Amino acid sequence: MSKNSFQQCINVACAAQYGIDEILFACPACGDLLDVIYEWDKLTVPQTLAWFEKRWGTRRNRLDLSGVWRFRELLPFCAEKHCVTIGEGQTILQQSDGAANYVKSKPGRVYLEYEGLNPSGSFKDNGMAAAFSHAQMVDARHVACASTGNTSASVAMYAHACGMKCSVFIGSGRIAYGKLSQALDYGAQTIQIEGDFDDCMRRVQQLCRQKHLYLVNSLNPFRLEGQKAIMYRVLEGLSWQAPDWIVTPGGNLGNSSAFGKAFAELKKLGLIERVPRLAVINAAGANTLYNLYENRGLRFNSGQVDMGAIEAYYAHLNETGYRPRTLASAIEISRPVNLKKCLRALEICNGLVRQVSDEAILDAKAVVGRWGLGCEPASGASLAGLKLLREQAVIAADETVVCILTGHQLKDPDVTVNYHSKGEGKWANRPVKVKDDMEEIVEAMRI
Repeated sequence: MSKNSFQQCINVACAAQYGIDEILFACPACGDLLDVIYEWDKLTVPQTLAWFEKRWGTRRNRLDLSGVWRFRELLPFCAEKHCVTIGEGQTILQQSDGAANYVKSKPGRVYLEYEGLNPSGSFKDNGMAAAFSHAQMVDARHVACASTGNTSASVAMYAHACGMKCSVFIGSGRIAYGKLSQALDYGAQTIQIEGDFDDCMRRVQQLCRQKHLYLVNSLNPFRLEGQKAIMYRVLEGLSWQAPDWIVTPGGNLGNSSAFGKAFAELKKLGLIERVPRLAVINAAGANTLYNLYENRGLRFNSGQVDMGAIEAYYAHLNETGYRPRTLASAIEISRPVNLKKCLRALEICNGLVRQVSDEAILDAKAVVGRWGLGCEPASGASLAGLKLLREQAVIAADETVVCILTGHQLKDPDVTVNYHSKGEGKWANRPVKVKDDMEEIVEAMRI
C-alpha cells in the first residue's frame, strides 16, 4: 500500500484528506468529489516519458503487457501485488486521412484513438483495471454500478476475473443490447429499474452507502486514475509529443476529467512541455455541460464553482420533466457526476464544449467506419465535434487533433444497421434487394 498518496476533497473550502485504503466515493465531510493525490517529491518517477518504451520488451510481465499498468509510476496508489489486469489498453492510435478529409483538415493531422480494442470493447476497462486494484487492496467482495451499457460490461468482466459479486443497475429500455448481452454473459446480477441512467445512479449510490458495497462508477476516484492511461498511450503514439487538441465525447465526464488530471500531473512533473487543448462534445439531446459551460458561463474558477447555478439548472430539469434522449446511448446523461472535475479539466486545458445532433453523430460514425475503424455511436460525437469546430474556424486545418473513439462498433449494432438500411444519411450504405436471378444480381453489382 502506498504511503505517498491519499484521497482529498476537490472542494477548496473543505480539502479534507482521507487514507488511500478508505472506501469512499464522496467526501464524508461535504459530499463533494474526491481526488487521488500523490506526493511526487517522495516518489521515483522516470525523467522522460520515453523511459516507458522499455516495457515493450518485457511484455511477458502481466503488468508491462497492460496499457494501464505499464505506466504504473504515474498512478502509484497500490503495490504491484494488488494490480488487476486482463490485458486492457492494447489500443491503437491511427492516423486517418479519410477523417481529415471529412472535416477539411490537412492530411496527417487527424488521429483516432480506438478504445474499442479493450477486452470488453470500450475505454471503461482502463478505469476498471485501477478501480478493481483498489477494491482488491481494501478487500472488497461486492461491487455495484449504474450503467448505460459499457460500464456494466466492463464491471462484470473484471468482477468475474477477481471473484467478486457484481450488481449492475440499468434503466428501462435505455441500454443497447450489445452491451446488455455482455453484462448478462459475464454473470452480473442485472437490476433494471423504471427510469433512466440518472435514476439508476442515484439509487446505486444509496445502495452502496446502506449496504457498504464498492461503487465502481466514475465517482470512484480510482476509476479515473486508470483512465489517465488513455492519454499516456496517445502521447506514446505521437512519439511523446502532445497534440494540439484532444476531442472527446461528453457523458458522465469521467474521461475528460481524467485527461485533465493526467496532463496537469505530467506538466507538473516536467514530462510534457505543453498541455493540449480539450474539446468535450455533448449530444444535443443530452447537453447539460454545453448549456452550463457555453450558454451560462459556468467555470471551475480555480475551485470556486458556482454550485447555485448547477443546482438551479438541475431544478429546472426536474420542473420541466426533462429526460435526455439521444441515439448515442453511452452519453445519454443529463446529470454528469464528474461535472466539477470536467470543469477543472477544461480550465487546465483551455478547453471548450460543443453539442452536435444525432444526425451529425451518425454521419461521423459512418465516416469512421468507412475508413477502417468501426465505433459505437457515442464515439461519432468526437469526429462530428471536430467537423463543427473546423467549420467554426476554432481548430485550424494544420493543427494535430486526436479524436477519442470510446467503444467498439458492435456495442450498438441496431443503430448502425438502421442508419444504413434506411438510407437516410449521407454516408448510408443501403443493402440492395434483388430477386434470385443472375441477370438482376449482375446488374445490381454493376459488373
